[in-house]
Amino acid sequence: MALSGISRVRRQLPTSPWLFAAPGLLVTGAFVLYPFVSTLVNSFTDRRTLIPGRFVGLANFRELLHDDMFWIGLRNSTLYVLGVVPLLVVLPLLLALLVQKNIPGITFFRSAFYTPVVASIVVVGLIWVWLLDDRGLVNAMLETVGAGRVGFLSDQWLLLMSAMAVTVWKGLGYYMIIYLAALGNVPRELHEAAAVDGAGAVRRFLSVTVPAVRSTMVLVGALSSVAAFKVFSEVYLLAGPSGGPAGEDTTLVMLVQRTGTGLTGRVGYASALSVVVFAVTVALMLLVLRADRKEES
Repeated sequence: MALSGISRVRRQLPTSPWLFAAPGLLVTGAFVLYPFVSTLVNSFTDRRTLIPGRFVGLANFRELLHDDMFWIGLRNSTLYVLGVVPLLVVLPLLLALLVQKNIPGITFFRSAFYTPVVASIVVVGLIWVWLLDDRGLVNAMLETVGAGRVGFLSDQWLLLMSAMAVTVWKGLGYYMIIYLAALGNVPRELHEAAAVDGAGAVRRFLSVTVPAVRSTMVLVGALSSVAAFKVFSEVYLLAGPSGGPAGEDTTLVMLVQRTGTGLTGRVGYASALSVVVFAVTVALMLLVLRADRKEES
């Protein structure tokens, strides 16, 4: 009797891991795989919000090539990556080096630097709008010192750079924590040996710290590249639904939202835009990883 019970348990064991993984697999399938497949299928149709649509092949993708707003969105999203990613790779590392030392009061500064990360992006956006508006605090201070008002939110390029500043400011603390974990694994003996050899602080940073955290820098570069290319909230809150003056600050994700929502939303065309965004983000990650492997070899 006991032997039959043991054999029955053994027959059931191979299915046990799937039972434990089932809740996670169901959630992933419902909220990740199904939307992805649905978006991919819709990209080949002319579906609208209230109309199922029919198969149109590559018509949506051909239309992208002749859509001026698509090229404006692609330009702004690419510029966002070029402007934000280098800062988010370097500045958090320098910040982590500053707060790494255990000195009195350093916990307060670590918490202060991390506060923007946990703050609501809507609240952050409103604060920066109040600061940078034509009648905001920054322009009021400029007038006080005799300078003229600056159109941070009315000039095409200044608005885009202002949104980049918000992204960098909000992301510094997050990537700082990642770097702090990596710096904790750097042997102190390496710094001491370099100091004995006469290396200064800058030399030790370039010769010891950077090589030791290079894999973390690659990770930060990949994460920040994908996040920067998919930027939406910062530009939307500062520029408004129209995407700034004449829509010149519209990003690709803003274009997806504008095209695919509403009672007359072009879901098929918005899905094609989403597929392009996905393909570009995957390409960015592969480029970063390829550059890292090339440097290692």
